[in-house]
Amino acid sequence: MADLILWRPLQELKKEMDRIWQEFFGKELLTERWEGISWAPAVDVSETDDKVIVKVDVPGVNPEDMEISLMENVLVIKGEKKREEEEKKENFYRIERFYGSFMRSIPIPCEVEEDKIEATYKDGVLKIILPKKPEEKKKVIKINVEK
Repeated sequence: MADLILWRPLQELKKEMDRIWQEFFGKELLTERWEGISWAPAVDVSETDDKVIVKVDVPGVNPEDMEISLMENVLVIKGEKKREEEEKKENFYRIERFYGSFMRSIPIPCEVEEDKIEATYKDGVLKIILPKKPEEKKKVIKINVEK
Protein backbone atom coordinates (compact mmCIF):
# COMPACT_ATOMS: atom_id res chain seq x y z
CA MET A 1 0.00 0.00 0.00
CA ALA A 2 1.32 3.45 -0.89
CA ASP A 3 2.13 5.97 1.82
CA LEU A 4 -0.32 8.81 2.12
CA ILE A 5 1.10 12.33 2.07
CA LEU A 6 -0.75 14.85 4.19
CA TRP A 7 -1.58 17.90 2.08
CA ARG A 8 -1.93 21.19 3.92
CA PRO A 9 -2.75 23.87 1.37
CA LEU A 10 -2.98 26.73 3.89
CA GLN A 11 0.46 25.98 5.33
CA GLU A 12 1.89 25.81 1.81
CA LEU A 13 0.29 29.16 0.99
CA LYS A 14 1.63 30.72 4.19
CA LYS A 15 5.14 29.44 3.49
CA GLU A 16 5.04 30.86 -0.04
CA MET A 17 3.67 34.22 1.17
CA ASP A 18 6.44 34.41 3.80
CA ARG A 19 9.04 33.72 1.13
CA ILE A 20 7.64 36.43 -1.16
CA TRP A 21 7.43 38.88 1.76
CA GLN A 22 11.08 38.23 2.71
CA GLU A 23 12.14 38.54 -0.91
CA PHE A 24 10.39 41.88 -1.33
CA PHE A 25 10.87 43.36 2.16
CA GLY A 26 14.14 41.64 3.02
CA LYS A 27 16.45 42.95 5.72
CA GLU A 28 18.76 44.69 3.24
CA LEU A 29 15.88 46.52 1.60
CA LEU A 30 14.42 47.70 4.92
CA THR A 31 17.79 48.86 6.20
CA GLU A 32 18.44 50.75 3.00
CA ARG A 33 14.99 52.27 2.86
CA TRP A 34 14.85 53.43 6.50
CA GLU A 35 18.50 54.50 6.81
CA GLY A 36 19.28 52.67 10.03
CA ILE A 37 15.87 53.03 11.69
CA SER A 38 15.36 49.65 13.31
CA TRP A 39 12.20 50.03 15.41
CA ALA A 40 9.39 52.44 16.24
CA PRO A 41 7.98 52.97 19.74
CA ALA A 42 4.23 52.89 20.38
CA VAL A 43 2.56 56.32 20.54
CA ASP A 44 -0.75 57.63 21.95
CA VAL A 45 -2.01 61.06 20.85
CA SER A 46 -4.93 62.67 22.68
CA GLU A 47 -6.49 66.11 22.72
CA THR A 48 -8.27 68.27 25.29
CA ASP A 49 -9.80 71.73 24.88
CA ASP A 50 -6.48 73.47 25.46
CA LYS A 51 -3.70 70.98 24.61
CA VAL A 52 -2.50 67.98 22.63
CA ILE A 53 -0.86 65.19 24.64
CA VAL A 54 1.59 62.72 23.11
CA LYS A 55 2.76 59.68 25.09
CA VAL A 56 5.59 57.53 23.73
CA ASP A 57 6.63 54.15 25.16
CA VAL A 58 10.44 54.23 25.30
CA PRO A 59 11.48 51.97 28.20
CA GLY A 60 15.21 51.57 28.52
CA VAL A 61 15.95 54.68 26.45
CA ASN A 62 18.03 57.34 28.15
CA PRO A 63 16.27 60.74 27.83
CA GLU A 64 19.64 62.21 26.81
CA ASP A 65 19.57 59.91 23.76
CA MET A 66 16.30 61.42 22.48
CA GLU A 67 15.59 64.54 20.43
CA ILE A 68 12.20 66.21 19.99
CA SER A 69 11.44 68.79 17.31
CA LEU A 70 8.36 70.43 15.81
CA MET A 71 8.23 71.67 12.25
CA GLU A 72 5.12 72.67 10.31
CA ASN A 73 2.81 70.96 12.83
CA VAL A 74 4.70 67.65 12.67
CA LEU A 75 6.24 66.43 15.92
CA VAL A 76 9.41 64.41 15.29
CA ILE A 77 10.86 62.19 18.01
CA LYS A 78 14.24 60.58 17.36
CA GLY A 79 16.36 58.49 19.64
CA GLU A 80 18.38 55.39 20.24
CA LYS A 81 18.01 52.46 22.60
CA LYS A 82 21.49 51.15 23.26
CA ARG A 83 22.16 47.46 23.71
CA GLU A 84 23.22 46.46 27.21
CA GLU A 85 26.84 45.34 27.39
CA GLU A 86 27.23 41.92 29.00
CA GLU A 87 30.56 40.73 30.37
CA LYS A 88 29.73 37.07 29.99
CA LYS A 89 28.75 35.33 26.79
CA GLU A 90 25.13 34.27 26.76
CA ASN A 91 23.37 31.77 24.55
CA PHE A 92 20.02 33.30 23.68
CA TYR A 93 16.99 31.16 23.03
CA ARG A 94 14.81 34.11 22.11
CA ILE A 95 15.44 37.80 21.47
CA GLU A 96 12.36 40.01 21.30
CA ARG A 97 13.56 43.35 22.67
CA PHE A 98 14.41 46.07 20.17
CA TYR A 99 17.62 48.07 20.11
CA GLY A 100 18.97 50.75 17.83
CA SER A 101 17.72 54.01 16.38
CA PHE A 102 14.09 55.03 16.09
CA MET A 103 12.10 57.92 14.68
CA ARG A 104 8.42 58.84 14.82
CA SER A 105 6.76 61.67 12.91
CA ILE A 106 3.39 62.62 14.36
CA PRO A 107 1.10 65.13 12.64
CA ILE A 108 -0.39 67.53 15.20
CA PRO A 109 -4.06 68.32 14.41
CA CYS A 110 -3.94 72.03 15.33
CA GLU A 111 -1.67 75.04 15.80
CA VAL A 112 0.32 74.91 19.05
CA GLU A 113 2.33 77.38 21.09
CA GLU A 114 5.86 76.16 20.31
CA ASP A 115 7.56 78.08 23.13
CA LYS A 116 5.31 76.44 25.76
CA ILE A 117 5.82 72.79 24.82
CA GLU A 118 6.83 70.58 27.76
CA ALA A 119 8.36 67.09 27.75
CA THR A 120 8.76 64.77 30.74
CA TYR A 121 10.09 61.22 31.07
CA LYS A 122 8.85 58.87 33.78
CA ASP A 123 8.81 55.07 34.08
CA GLY A 124 9.79 54.56 30.43
CA VAL A 125 7.10 56.89 29.05
CA LEU A 126 7.93 60.16 27.32
CA LYS A 127 5.03 62.62 27.74
CA ILE A 128 4.89 65.71 25.54
CA ILE A 129 2.31 68.44 26.21
CA LEU A 130 1.66 70.85 23.35
CA PRO A 131 -0.55 73.80 24.41
CA LYS A 132 -2.95 74.88 21.68
CA LYS A 133 -2.83 78.39 20.30
CA PRO A 134 -5.92 80.28 21.35
CA GLU A 135 -8.32 80.63 18.48
CA GLU A 136 -8.94 84.13 17.29
CA LYS A 137 -12.41 85.24 18.18
CA LYS A 138 -14.50 85.62 15.10
CA LYS A 139 -16.19 88.91 14.59
CA VAL A 140 -19.87 88.33 14.13
CA ILE A 141 -21.44 90.64 11.60
CA LYS A 142 -25.10 91.34 12.00
CA ILE A 143 -27.08 91.27 8.81
CA ASN A 144 -29.62 94.03 8.43
CA VAL A 145 -32.64 93.01 6.45
CA GLU A 146 -34.24 95.75 4.39
CA LYS A 147 -37.95 95.68 3.74
